[in-house]
Amino acid sequence: MDLRPIGVFDSGLGGLTAVRQLMEQLPGEDIIFFGDTGRVPYGTRSRETIVKYARQDIRFLLQFDIKAIVIACNTADTAAGDTVRQEFHLPICGALRPAAVRAAAVTKNHRIGVIGTSATVRSGAYETILRTLDPAAEVRTVACPLLVPLVENHRYQVGDRAVEIITEEYLRPLRDWGCDTLVLGCTHYPLLWDVIAACMGPAVTLVNSGKEAARALAEELGQADMLSGRETGGTCKYYVSDSTEGFAGMASLFLQRPVGQSVEQIDIERYG
Repeated sequence: MDLRPIGVFDSGLGGLTAVRQLMEQLPGEDIIFFGDTGRVPYGTRSRETIVKYARQDIRFLLQFDIKAIVIACNTADTAAGDTVRQEFHLPICGALRPAAVRAAAVTKNHRIGVIGTSATVRSGAYETILRTLDPAAEVRTVACPLLVPLVENHRYQVGDRAVEIITEEYLRPLRDWGCDTLVLGCTHYPLLWDVIAACMGPAVTLVNSGKEAARALAEELGQADMLSGRETGGTCKYYVSDSTEGFAGMASLFLQRPVGQSVEQIDIERYG
């Protein structure tokens, strides 16, 4: 039994979709969430800059005596995940590998598509791990830079023609190619689930990277006897690196539930 909280960080607030999954799968766990809203997006940054940011984000979370970390940002995981796992001695679960494991397990024709930020796609990380897991896999990745700002402007529902047209433009090549599995390689994308599912059709299995990260962490903590032992009662505290104005509305969007707790702004550069 371990009552220490789980730390979660993201480049912005999209990682709250992973927090939502943690709340559902581990309702007895306390969570500390940090959204680096002052430096979002990470997807346009260099690898060196993303590694620097990830280190600072983790140092901030460590002050809460956390027992594990979820990197709720595919970009940060692909660019900095291996580095920070070597440097910080606690369980660190990213979104990349769990999502790839799920995709490799469910594909039938070995054609796997991945959508994500420009940095995630540019890294080639999904291709590398998927081909390790499934040597027969064919992997195609597509950068979808317009999807994040659409979601953050509450444009994510079926029937919104702008969202449907842009999603169709990005996904048509993957659909026409015949992939039967699509990894949503950004934690914003689960809000577009219905739009993406309608575009790809019922024969394509969608993989939620945040959900798979939560599932993997739950399994790891359970095996290490590091769960709280509580079935309910977990809390979540929220921190951001920019203005807290409008946080409740955006957080409720990603969590798909009202946010009762307050949010605190912190100076992340102090943790360099």
